[in-house]
Amino acid sequence: MPPTPATGTDCGRAPEPSPRRPSVLLVTDLAYEARGRRYCDEDIHLSSRLRETFDVALCHPRDAAALLERFDLALVRNSGPVLHYRAAYDAFRARALELGTPVYNPLDGRGDMAGKEYLVAMDRAGLPVIPTVDRADDLARLPDVPAYALKPKLGADSVGLRFVTAAEARAGLERAAEGSLLVQPRIAFRHEVSFYFVDHDFQYALYAPDPERRWVLEPYAASAADLEFARSFIAWNSLAHGIQRVDACRTADGALLLVELEDLNPYLSLDRVTEDVREAFVARLTRSIASLLRRGASGGS
Repeated sequence: MPPTPATGTDCGRAPEPSPRRPSVLLVTDLAYEARGRRYCDEDIHLSSRLRETFDVALCHPRDAAALLERFDLALVRNSGPVLHYRAAYDAFRARALELGTPVYNPLDGRGDMAGKEYLVAMDRAGLPVIPTVDRADDLARLPDVPAYALKPKLGADSVGLRFVTAAEARAGLERAAEGSLLVQPRIAFRHEVSFYFVDHDFQYALYAPDPERRWVLEPYAASAADLEFARSFIAWNSLAHGIQRVDACRTADGALLLVELEDLNPYLSLDRVTEDVREAFVARLTRSIASLLRRGASGGS
């Protein structure tokens, strides 16, 4: 006898394919050595959690441009100072713009992503930042202190940082390519404190009670005034999406001064927060990435 015909609306049909999950290229340097921290641990943990929602692959920043077209979004994490791979980073940016691939953080950040020129501009505008100049003729605008910090505008993680006398600061600015270095007074402060944001939402704060041990961090209960200070710089940067870290120092008189606005690849010190704070951060980051992907799919900027 011939087989009985199948009945039911689903019989004989191929199973519906599962919807494709968005793919994320997480740009990181797992071998990068940082004083007092293991950057790789943070990115291994973060990638494992993001993999619950996205298809995730990790790559070195030198490989990012070549791999980018295979992914829906690039997430730049602990990839180290750009000074170490400037040509590769420029190629990555150019390729992302050519392909229209969303990058997280978006490439129009005005903070450290664009170099530390913003510190000079903020100081001239009277914003609460450590006094900063980039020309020898402007050194007289700085407080008269025993030592000054001389650092490259494209530096990060203390790469290229030197503490010098006023005369050495002047000589350094005069010898360097115009506008490539900046000078700040080395000031006494009570402690450094960092405020961490996803998009414009505050997540947590950490501080270093001992100024000589910058990366021995503890949870910090931010006051309303502290958050108003930090949010003013997040608003200034105007990034619609992204992780940002506002680093500040508290001076002897209790005021906060901006040290840097890190909007490229801020280390998050997730091992220094409680599990519930860490889980809330990962959840908020996941929603932010998904939102940026939706904007990209709909043609939004």
